[in-house]
Order: sequence, then C-alpha cells, then structure tokens
Amino acid sequence: MSKEFELRKEVSLEATPEQVWDAIATGPGISSWFMGPHTVDPAVGGRMTLTIGDFSESATITAWDPPKHLAYRGDTAEDGSFHAMEYLVEGRDQGSTVLRFVHNGMISDDWGDEYLAQSSHGWDMYLHTLGQYLQHFTGLPGTYVHVQGPPAAEGADAWSLLLDGLGVTEPINEGDTIRLTPAGLAPIEGVVDWSPPGFRGFLGVRGAEGLYRFHGGGPSIGIGHHVFAGSGDAAAWEKWINGVFS
Repeated sequence: MSKEFELRKEVSLEATPEQVWDAIATGPGISSWFMGPHTVDPAVGGRMTLTIGDFSESATITAWDPPKHLAYRGDTAEDGSFHAMEYLVEGRDQGSTVLRFVHNGMISDDWGDEYLAQSSHGWDMYLHTLGQYLQHFTGLPGTYVHVQGPPAAEGADAWSLLLDGLGVTEPINEGDTIRLTPAGLAPIEGVVDWSPPGFRGFLGVRGAEGLYRFHGGGPSIGIGHHVFAGSGDAAAWEKWINGVFS
C-alpha cells in the first residue's frame, strides 16, 4: 500500500528566468546543483534520466513551457509509489526570479511523518545550492562528485569523525570562513554557505572551484560536491572517506 504526500517550496533567485530554466531543465544544469549526471529529452513526453554509478531512474516530462513551467513524473513502482516534480518560474524586477516548487506523489506505508521532514530538509539544501550555483557559477558545467561512506561510517560519532577528517571543529556557522584539509586532496578555502541551525549533520562550503556538500543526517555519511574546475577527483574523495572511517 502507499499514501499521498506533498511538499511546496518557494525561493527567490538572483538570476533571470532563462538562467533558472537552463539550471532546472538541462542535463548539465541539473547536475550543477542537484544529483547527477542527468540527461533530458526536452519535450512533453520526453524522458529525464538520472544515473549515479549502477543506479538509474527516469521520469516522463508532463509540462514543458520554457522558461516558465516544467513538470515531470517518475515511473510507478510495484507498490504504487511514485514521485512528481513541478517548477513554476516567474521573472521579477532587476533580473531576479521567484521559483515555486512542488514535490508530490505516493510513498510506501512503511514511511511515517519522518519522510516529509527529511525530504523538506533535503530540498531546502538543494534549492539553496541552486541559488549558490546561479549566483557564483552560472553557465559553468559542473561535475557531480558523489561518494557514500563505508558501513563503518554509521554511528553516533560519525559526524564528529568526518569533521575531524576535514580538519574543522564545531561550532560551524553560516558565513564563517573555513579551511578544509582532507588528506590526499588539496586544501579547500571558502565560506560556509549551508549549516542550518539546530540541524547537525549537513555542511556546505562554497570554494573558488565548487560547492562542497557533506551529509550525515541519516543512517550513513556521504558527500555530494559540484565542482566547476577539473574532474572533481572522485577517487581521491572516496579514498579519503574510507580512510576517515577505517
């Protein structure tokens, strides 16, 4: 069995509607702030596909009206669950844009109220990352670097271990200047752009070459960076996170 859910978000973005559209409706754009890589067949009925390693999922585009309206619906699972996304883009004065976002569908009865809470936190982070991309890296193709920590990363002190591995200590506040020193990688100097008060387990850093994201708010630790110079060095990040929890 499955049950309905719906999330609604609204954000103001320092970008034109056309720039926002490129970020939400093209493969390179989506991969620069959300998970990736994506491919997009740009038309109603076209397919949008996300591939991460051996994992792949697709959706069918149900609304395509550049640069105003995009919607797509994921394939329905055997238990009846599915996810649908909708973006409404409205231009404002001085080249800014309001983006209204809806995520709805059906989820398994195994999920309780925690699904909406976790998804809401996740979308807050992704939509914030979209704003950072549009403000600081718009138009640049990003490489999505995704690495999941090993099973040893699960545990009450995992987040502290990850921060130790980055060479930083708490408290960490948005707007702080920060220097990350992960072993085997070049130091990263930047600004903390995402560290929600009262929600330990997320850290976002904006550096000169990318948007670096670390998460540990669930059963495992991982990273999901968007790098705009070079390859992103996923192998080095994987070696680092495995070393932190070895």
